[in-house]
Amino acid sequence: MSPETTAPRSLAEALRVRDDASLSALLRSRPDLITPVPTDLTQLATRAGTRASVVRALERLDRFTLQTAEALAVAPEQATYDELLGLLAGDDNDPTVTAAFPHALATLREQALVWGGDERLRLVRTARELLAPSPQHPSPTGLGPTVAEATAGISPGRIQELVAAAGLATTHDSVSAVASLSALFTDRSRMSALLDEAPAEAVEVLSRLVWGPPYGQVTAEPAAHLRWLIGRGLLLPTGPGTVVLPREVALHLRAGRAHRVTEPVAPAVEAATTHRPQVVDSAAAGQAYTTLATVEELLKDWHEGGPAVLRAGGLSMRDLKRTAVALDVSEPVAAFWVELAHAAGLVASDGAAEERYAATPAYDEWLELPSPERWTRLASAWLAATRTAGLVGGRDAKDRTLSALGPGLDRSAAPEVRHRVLALLATLPEGASPATDSLLARLYWERPSRSARPAPDDLRARLARWTLSEAELLGVTGRGALSAQGRALLGLPATAGTREAEPSGPGAKLPAHKRHHPVAAPAPHSPAERAAAATRAAKLLAPLLPEPLDHVLLQADLTAVAPGPLERPLADTLNVLADVESKGGATVYRFTPGSVRRALDAGRSASDLHAFLAAHSRTPVPQPLAYLIDDMARRHGHLRIGAASAYVRCDDDAVLSEILADKRSQGFGLRRLAPTVLASQTDPAALLGGLRAMGFAPAAESVEGDVVITRAHAHRTPPRTAPEPVPDGPPVPDATLLGAAIRAIRAGDLASTTPRKADPAADHPGNGGLPRTSSAETLATMQAAVMTGEAVWIGYVNAEGAASQRVIAPIRVEGGFVTAYDHTADEVRTYPLHRVTGVAELADDQP
Repeated sequence: MSPETTAPRSLAEALRVRDDASLSALLRSRPDLITPVPTDLTQLATRAGTRASVVRALERLDRFTLQTAEALAVAPEQATYDELLGLLAGDDNDPTVTAAFPHALATLREQALVWGGDERLRLVRTARELLAPSPQHPSPTGLGPTVAEATAGISPGRIQELVAAAGLATTHDSVSAVASLSALFTDRSRMSALLDEAPAEAVEVLSRLVWGPPYGQVTAEPAAHLRWLIGRGLLLPTGPGTVVLPREVALHLRAGRAHRVTEPVAPAVEAATTHRPQVVDSAAAGQAYTTLATVEELLKDWHEGGPAVLRAGGLSMRDLKRTAVALDVSEPVAAFWVELAHAAGLVASDGAAEERYAATPAYDEWLELPSPERWTRLASAWLAATRTAGLVGGRDAKDRTLSALGPGLDRSAAPEVRHRVLALLATLPEGASPATDSLLARLYWERPSRSARPAPDDLRARLARWTLSEAELLGVTGRGALSAQGRALLGLPATAGTREAEPSGPGAKLPAHKRHHPVAAPAPHSPAERAAAATRAAKLLAPLLPEPLDHVLLQADLTAVAPGPLERPLADTLNVLADVESKGGATVYRFTPGSVRRALDAGRSASDLHAFLAAHSRTPVPQPLAYLIDDMARRHGHLRIGAASAYVRCDDDAVLSEILADKRSQGFGLRRLAPTVLASQTDPAALLGGLRAMGFAPAAESVEGDVVITRAHAHRTPPRTAPEPVPDGPPVPDATLLGAAIRAIRAGDLASTTPRKADPAADHPGNGGLPRTSSAETLATMQAAVMTGEAVWIGYVNAEGAASQRVIAPIRVEGGFVTAYDHTADEVRTYPLHRVTGVAELADDQP
């Protein structure tokens, strides 16, 4: 049997001869085809040719594979392998293109964008419509219509004139005349001879149109050199005052190339600087520690309830600025930290009537984890998040400002870009940071738009830039290079490079497309893989993080120096007793009357504070600090304030007289009720703050007369889950789903393609192709099939009224039901006989 007779006549037939591995590769690369699972291969082929699916598939092709599809769109309808290769490699047969071409064509075939044998390559019709040139949608190749397409509206007489002017014999019909002209333009030697006769100005016109756009304007009385081109069909009219350069002429002038620049090899990611791996890992670990400290500081700032939630959702720009000042960072960086805490489930809205942001219960659990695990929790959340902090401050489609924690920040491509950027960093030598331009060029080659060049505001380019800066802030990279813990978090090997197998044997060499297009290890997908990767990263990070200290260094100037991170109980107490003056490698705390009073208000006594400092200082407690504590303790609570609206009581009436005499107290409306009691119209909190501002050290008391111990009130939201990433299309199916889907598709295809005996009722236009038999005939045929063990073809209508056809092997018929092995579903099922529209026997040559 000749190849032509066995060649598939449709995409469905081409899919039908594929093995399970090939179908799995198709469904894995185009997961939208499996949602929902097609009933048979014909439906799969139909779905693979829909516009939305084809556009999605084209958007995921690399630059050279897309160029291959674009070249096939301007090739003849059924191009050969050599014709398509010639459009890419040109007349000089570029060896790099020739080496990369088989892989690109195999990718198009695998994704069902191209089908047919090497002698009859066909691009899926929808893809051809999208990529083929038209006046409304120019081709990325810059080519125009063929001679046959451009002459479709020209009169037969005019076509014969073009043929004669080109030096060809006239014909009796337009079809043969157009074919003759096309043959001239595709004959290299004859075409060269014709152009040798062209005026220099005509050649210049052709050179301006050759790489596109192929359309030009002419006047009603064109110049002589234009008349020479138009008269010989080298320029063909497409409308009043408009001409086009035919595709065949352009290809001759281009030396057979469909693209001006063919890019068969992925551009290499170049290293900008290189550092020792140990330096990179240490720098990244330092940033990881800063990440933990910053997130803790952010949540402490929102400890008693954070900023209010805007009516439209999100954080106001004023609150973002306040947060940036509190964290001592820029506003974009503050937005990143806020979004990171939100992505990790540590911050959420409390859902109250006056809605505010606050820490979640998960934050308290997070604080109890070891530092490396806390970091991997944050870094893993960042990798998977679709919310993009870099968009904060921009405008949405309705020209509304995008706010942190607000709607409109999800970009489904963000996780894929982050993983790909970091995977490309892993292909560099250890310790090497990338040249940003080369990294962006590589990303564009891997996922180009259908335009010739990337747009300045290309989303993937912006996501890549944000990834580089955010990875540095997090400590996934250090000094621009991927750290060991970052590599482990991605599930990559412990050393630089990729998992792509290299050929073995003497003189073995990778193909050109693989030498410069390494494939990094796939990102971990399952929860178990991600947990294992996070555990590896935490183990690598742990020895690089500084150990928490249990001591500080007290100094005579009322400061304490923490030479490193402090243990949590020590840090929490010190934050109450002193104010943070500066941060960095060492944190400097300053003791002030206000900070000591804060500790006394929290219920600490002077003896408690002396014991605490003596236990945790490597230096003796300075005398000025001891005096400050004793002085504040002696004065603390000497005055008592309660509700009168407010009152002040003191055993020393001279102190009350001093307050009354002070002009600053006039706004409190104080009056003496007794020698030791003053009353005020001001509320207790305002009076407490006012007297402290005057230099006194009052303490609040309860209605029972006891000192009110003030502690920070930890406000928490109800239990909240972290925001779910917005998926970029259907998820990639796993092996179990793929296996089940392929079995179902093949079973359905068997049911739809199995030959049957003639059934006149099934051919009736109103029956939808289903067999139609009476109830008695259906029952008799089913019972006979049970006895003979033969399969039959049935029509079936389910409870929802959906009709389908199935091939079943009846096992038992009783009680109005038939139990049978359903070849369509590949399982045993039971069907009510009243829902069977009819039954027909299969053809004799079928099992």
